[in-house]
Amino acid sequence: MPLNLHDTLSRETREVFPMDGETVRFYCCGPTVYGPAHIGNFRTFVMQDVFRRVLETSGQKTFHARNLTDVDDKTIRQSQEEGVLLEEFTTRWTERFHDDCRALNLLDPHVEPSAVGHIPEQIALIERLVQGGKAYQAEGSVYFKVDAFEAYGRLSRLADREITTSATTRENSDEYDRESAADFALWKSRRPEDGDNYWDSPWGEGRPGWHIECSAICMKHLGESFDLHSGGVDLVFPHHENEIAQVEAVTCKTFARHWFHIAHLMVEGLKMSKSLGNLHTLEDLAEKGYKAQEARYVLLSGSYRQPLNFTFDSMNAARKALFKLGDFAAKFDFHPSSQDGLETEFGPFYPVQEALLSDLNTPEALGRCFRLVRELSEGLERGEYEGRDEALEEVRRGFQATCDALGLVVAPAGDDNEEVPAEIRELAQRRWDAKQEKDWESADRLRDELLAQGWEVKDGKDGFELARAIA
Repeated sequence: MPLNLHDTLSRETREVFPMDGETVRFYCCGPTVYGPAHIGNFRTFVMQDVFRRVLETSGQKTFHARNLTDVDDKTIRQSQEEGVLLEEFTTRWTERFHDDCRALNLLDPHVEPSAVGHIPEQIALIERLVQGGKAYQAEGSVYFKVDAFEAYGRLSRLADREITTSATTRENSDEYDRESAADFALWKSRRPEDGDNYWDSPWGEGRPGWHIECSAICMKHLGESFDLHSGGVDLVFPHHENEIAQVEAVTCKTFARHWFHIAHLMVEGLKMSKSLGNLHTLEDLAEKGYKAQEARYVLLSGSYRQPLNFTFDSMNAARKALFKLGDFAAKFDFHPSSQDGLETEFGPFYPVQEALLSDLNTPEALGRCFRLVRELSEGLERGEYEGRDEALEEVRRGFQATCDALGLVVAPAGDDNEEVPAEIRELAQRRWDAKQEKDWESADRLRDELLAQGWEVKDGKDGFELARAIA
């Protein structure tokens, strides 16, 4: 059974298949490395990871490219504020991003090209656009002439008026002198605030615009036409719209045959924003006693096509769900496979794979997984698998394939030797002190606070112990 996935361009759910008959080649817009990625960013990266995993657990070969934006207004400005070289600044945040990806069990892309590492390719593409009359120079900068590309706006389906007036803050801040408000920068002339962050070009010293990097990188690593392009829904316009225009204006070929976009993440029912202080990072969550795998589970719990509401109640629910999976694993001494590659034999867990192949329906897949876990647990408890090594191996492989497809790392219950966070120990100590002082109201309040953060405190004669709270 093939993977069927919604296509943003056609507004249809279509089969994903390799145009070369062998390997699905796809591109994911990566992070701008000027600070830590937050859980909203990681919703996109987790769902892109599931996309790849579902393909590979169905036996499909993939080639995954994900870029790093390491030069733009933000990276330049913040590196200068810190008084460090741009490369040093972006390397630090790239390493932090990679650490977070490993914590979330994201597969490494096959290639991870950077904007700075592909300046010649970007200049070459801009030259082709200028030569073809699709771009023009103005005071050392170069702009794409939107009205010279008839198909502009088909991805986002914006009217001319909307295209002209819907430029993002990032887009506006990046623009200089344009013939039309809809035209966007391909190359930006050097400004004093850029410092030493500039390159030579046929149009003078400067740096690439935001959009051109992805087009040039795709063309180098995936070709002029490839299978699928992905990103957050906020990139549909203008970023992905501009990518299409830049490439198809010079190649006259379909840039990406399939467009895969992931909806926004809400936090406690509110839009994520710096001003609200709800741009939670994995480090923030760890300080509250939560694991990256619990965050991953939450990010899988809703349809990628709909906004997802992140709450700490959902994090606590994820912890309980993962514990139940660990409890199931313990029943037949399951341990995560150390083999290279992903398991492809789902066996009794085929209904999970079926849900994932149907437009990456992760909530349905999780629901089916738990129904199967319950049924199989009952069978194990009744002794139905005693002496049936082959059948038990099918269960093991199927559960491994399910974990591989969802990217969940499940260890048998009791294998977790997690260190208690310092702030949790501090809360527990304050509760113990309150009990010694017979301040029962404070002790109860602190106990409830610990439970809300997923920890249970057990009192002894001379002190207390902490353990994960599981309902």
